[in-house]
Amino acid sequence: MSTNPTLAGQPKRTSVQTAALVLGIVFLVVGVLGFVPGITSHYTLIAVAGHRSSAMLLGIFQVSILHNIVHLLFGIAGIVLSRSVAAARGYLVWGGVIYLALWLYGLIIDQASPVNFVPVNTADNWLHFLLGVVMIVLGVALTRRKAAPTAAGYVP
Repeated sequence: MSTNPTLAGQPKRTSVQTAALVLGIVFLVVGVLGFVPGITSHYTLIAVAGHRSSAMLLGIFQVSILHNIVHLLFGIAGIVLSRSVAAARGYLVWGGVIYLALWLYGLIIDQASPVNFVPVNTADNWLHFLLGVVMIVLGVALTRRKAAPTAAGYVP
């Protein structure tokens, strides 16, 4: 009888892979929900891109078709990249960097200008900050190796 809880022949998923998979699924769900009237308020006012999109996911986060597609692509990337430790770590760390850059972008631009092509609002900005930090922390912390014990100072 095998004590390994995974399927036969498949290696155990690491914590970093699980984190990338879970975030990928969350991004995928959010991307789909952005296209669901009722969950996305003012859905009839959704634009392909740009600051004039008045659709609001959960009534809080400004979305557009482009914004939803980005979530879908981020989700697919997380699911695919969760297959290996290095790829999962890269997804989390570099995805976090992208979200922090998007946070800074959202803080710098005039939200009522055409430069706000994603679009983002204040709620999006702070969610992007939180996502960026969490993704980087997960990517680094879950792949940190424990220090090997040394013989220095060892007295038998």
